[in-house]
This record gives sequence, C-alpha cells and structure tokens, in this order.
Amino acid sequence: MARLFGTDGVRGLANKDVTAELALQLSVAVAHELGSSGTSYGGRRAAAVVGRDPRASGEFLSAAVMAGFASAGVDVLDAGVLPTPAIAYLTARMNAEMGAVLSASHNAMPDNGIKFFAEGGHKLADAIEDAITERLNNDWERPTGVGVGRIRPFPQGADFYMEHLLDSVPGRLDGLHVVIDAAHGAASHVGPEVFRRAGATVDTIGGDPDGLNINDGYGSTHLHRLQQAVVDRGADVGFAFDGDADRCLAVDADGRTVDGDQIMAILAVDMKERGTLTGNMLVATVMSNLGLLQAMAREGIEVVQTAVGDRYVLEAMRAQGYTLGGEQSGHVIMLDHGTTGDGVLTALAIARRVRAAGRPLSELAAVMTRLPQVLVNVKGVDKTRVDDDEIVQADVAAVSAELDGSGRVLLRKSGTEPLVRVMVEADTAERAQQYADRLAAVVQSRLAL
Repeated sequence: MARLFGTDGVRGLANKDVTAELALQLSVAVAHELGSSGTSYGGRRAAAVVGRDPRASGEFLSAAVMAGFASAGVDVLDAGVLPTPAIAYLTARMNAEMGAVLSASHNAMPDNGIKFFAEGGHKLADAIEDAITERLNNDWERPTGVGVGRIRPFPQGADFYMEHLLDSVPGRLDGLHVVIDAAHGAASHVGPEVFRRAGATVDTIGGDPDGLNINDGYGSTHLHRLQQAVVDRGADVGFAFDGDADRCLAVDADGRTVDGDQIMAILAVDMKERGTLTGNMLVATVMSNLGLLQAMAREGIEVVQTAVGDRYVLEAMRAQGYTLGGEQSGHVIMLDHGTTGDGVLTALAIARRVRAAGRPLSELAAVMTRLPQVLVNVKGVDKTRVDDDEIVQADVAAVSAELDGSGRVLLRKSGTEPLVRVMVEADTAERAQQYADRLAAVVQSRLAL
C-alpha cells in the first residue's frame, strides 16, 4: 500500500484525491492520536487551530476537517486564511494539542492538501503519520451532548501572528521601499500589512485572491512580475511568497533573483555577527549550491547537509539545537522564532539586515557566488539501481575528478516516479550542461526500464 502522507502532509487533486470524506476521516484519526492528553491544560478538552490558503476547495475541506475534530470531541479555533507558519505558531501559542492547514503550497489551484501539526506547532514524525493512517476507518465511540467539540471563529489569530513576527525581528524599516508578491495566497493580507506596521513603504502585487488565482503567474515560482515591478517602481527590494507563504525568494533593486541559498548566507553572516548562530552552524540540503558552502567556509561558518526536504533540515536543527537552516527553494527556518519555514519572517529578517547595514541587497547577496547549476531529469529508469551500477558510479567519479573541486555532481532518486535527477555544478554553465548531459546519457543507457 502506498504511503498516504508525503513529505509535507497529504496532497493531491482536490475533490478527487483529497476529498471531504478523507479530510474528515483524517481529522478524526488525528484527534484520537494527538488528543489523548486533552486534560493536560487546566482540565479542558483537546483543542485544534485550523487555517487554510484562499483556494476554493479549502472552503469545503476546512469545513470537513473542523467537523471531524469537533465530532471527536475537540474544540476548534477557525483562524481562516493564514499562512502555514501562522497556524504552527498559533497552535503553540494557544496551547492546542493539534493544528491543521488546508493548502497545496506552490501547486496550482485545482490541487489541495492537508498538513497537521502536533502540540507546540511541530510537524508530525513519520511514525505518528503512520499511526494516524492505521486509525482511518476504525470504529470509535462518538461523544454526544456536551461531549462534542465546539467550533469558534478566531479572527484575532492574524494579529497574534503579526505581533509575533514584529517581536521576532525588531527594528524599524522606515525609508525602505518594498514590493511584496503574495501569489494571491495565504499571505495576501498579513504579508504587506506586517511590513507597513514595521514602517516600510509597501507596494503589493499578487495580493487579490479570489479562490481561483492562487499561484497563477505570481509568487515564488513566477518571479518575472516581481522583478519588473521592483525595477519599474524604483523599490529597494522585492519578496515573493508561495501559496501558503512558508517560503520566500527575494529580488534586488536591479531585478536580480536572490535565492534561498543566498538568503541563508546573508542571514547566517548576520546572525554570526550578532552571536545568535548556534555553534556557527548552518543546516542546508544536498541541493544547496556549492557556492554557499564555499562562502560559509570563508566566513567561518560550518554547513551541515541533509536530504532534500525542509522536514529533514528541521530534524537536524532540532537534534543539535541549531538556529538557522533551509533550502535553495526559499524554505528558511529560524528555530528561535518558529517551528517551520516562514516566508514572511524570512522577508522581514532580510529587510531588517538591508536597513540596519545601510547596504543594498545586491551587495549583501554577493557574500556568495552561485556556481552554474544544471538539473536533468532522466525518466523511465530503474532508480533503485543507480547507487549500485558500477558504470554509472564510475562515470560520476570521473566527472568529479575532472571538476577537481571547481564543481560537484549529485544523482538523486525521485521519491514518487521512476526518475533519476542528475545535478551538476561547474565553473561555467557550458561545462555544467556538458557533464549533466553526459551523465544523463549513461544513466539512461544503463538503467532504462
């Protein structure tokens, strides 16, 4: 049986893969798995915080999740449209045993997903997700009368979240001109508003969600409109979120992209200077650009690399108490201030660094030089053999030797498809493409199904 939970919750085509029935059953199972300590806070029963992004299917799916929680005897705070990290924060702030977000992140509008949080706003461990799956469709004794949960609106959640952001990143942004691309998503209100409260001059694009337009040509996967807006409006910096605002990419005053690796480099140097970078350690994934590792070595900062996925970054951070980690895609985790990637928090931290340093973002981002990176997806192959095939591994070793420290090679198996990803970094784009094509041809010839 295929695993129900993916790397970030349950996700698929709304009303086909992710249905109201599944949402209700999952929330009942989550309530039973996480709500057993419902008397741990002053004798009250278990509580949940629920939020969603603006996509249309989130309306009926969030209703189903809240119905499932309440039918299992859990009191529900309905926070409405808010970013995923806001729900994680509010789950912890309200001492709730669980939280849920209806979002498919950067996916197109027809998709949706369900992410659950445990007590403290933490993502669920694999073992907990498996236990929840086993509980689906189990017989259970349904509470009645005063035993059923109550569902109450929680409009103050947005203000609580914004207060948390401003407390986490102190310092005014007066005089800074910012463009926010909210992807017509969950941060369409709180993203621009928190920057205004911090004193910045704010222009907004992609900030008019109608339930159908989320991620449609806007946001962190479609930067061209933000790049143009920053240049046309003479702004100092631009920030783009994805649909649920757990990731952020930036644009400098000249319209150049500042990716997640560069953002982590800027924040790591800043935190080291302020003494808040625990152990002078940064946690990144194996997909982070070699330029990040080289830059951090120059700055006296060590980089721990994990498997791809912000959950693995977070696991490494929590295990060792590290305070900064993230991914090239713009998921950045500041563990002193949140339990998950937070795009708005990341944007505020970068803006504060620009304002406090009195230097443009382009100059701060120059702390690292991105090596040209080429990624080739080789489809229709037996990915299980890639690590053991002697010819493939010999050619990987040969290319690595030819790069001689000026680049690197990485072969990754897809988690969901018969596909191998060939990633090559080199000192020039031409060399990177040449080596990637060479390795992809070897993988295809050796492992074709």
